[in-house]
Amino acid sequence: MHLADPVEIHSWRAELSLAFERRGGRTVLAQRRHEGPLVVQKPLYPEGDAVCHAILVHPPGGIAGGDELVFRTHGGAGTHVLLTTPAATKWYRSLGAWAKQCTRIEAGSSACVEWLPQESIVFNAARASISLDVDLAADAVFIGWDILCFGRTGAGESFSQGECRLHSCIRRERRPVWFECGMLRAGDRLCTSPAGLHGRSVCGTLVAAAPGIDRALLDACRGERVGAAAVAAVTQTPDVLVVRYLGHSSEAAREYLQRIWRLVRPALAARPAQTPRIWNT
Repeated sequence: MHLADPVEIHSWRAELSLAFERRGGRTVLAQRRHEGPLVVQKPLYPEGDAVCHAILVHPPGGIAGGDELVFRTHGGAGTHVLLTTPAATKWYRSLGAWAKQCTRIEAGSSACVEWLPQESIVFNAARASISLDVDLAADAVFIGWDILCFGRTGAGESFSQGECRLHSCIRRERRPVWFECGMLRAGDRLCTSPAGLHGRSVCGTLVAAAPGIDRALLDACRGERVGAAAVAAVTQTPDVLVVRYLGHSSEAAREYLQRIWRLVRPALAARPAQTPRIWNT
């Protein structure tokens, strides 16, 4: 092959659509449809019939430039669904094309949907676009988090090249209650600025949306501490609680956000936190 010859790039486009219904006292996976390499494992019920745990699996294990993954979940009236992943998501370096992951969630009347994936590792020179769109009924609850690790620090790799594009929007009865959009480019001032990553390689965000969040929950979350190498902050609007974490360890980020989740879930979903078994494997 000559240097001037074109390089053929193979990319995936995959979509997974799930619909949950409440039948009697049980949340069931009523419909599933997938195209390409995205599947869901057998629904699990470690908390009993009311809560369905669903593990979303991307068999290739990583997302390369040009790939596009779409997750769609509909939680019907009265359902409680917890969505997670079996392992960290890897965003590989790109020759120029963007890799994209779009998560779209709908929660009906009195439903609760939790989006709790394991961390995302953004390799050096990756171009990652990550979006989350949530539509809630008037009394629905959403709890979700995202943990981003920039560079494979355990292998001595820093995030010196590449870009990460982030978008999240939560709407209640079609009215936005939370919107955030950002771009992080390796080497930009945002990577070192106190208003950005402040030199840290790991950031985590937990967002919880529910009608009329009590001030006592905000105070309880602010009482959770992080280690000396990390910082965290908690803010609240009337219907949205936002928790931020900055540090150098994905394990520490997840441990902190799990502690927050154990406070948030009982307060907003009236159910104690039950750790998905897949997190312990």
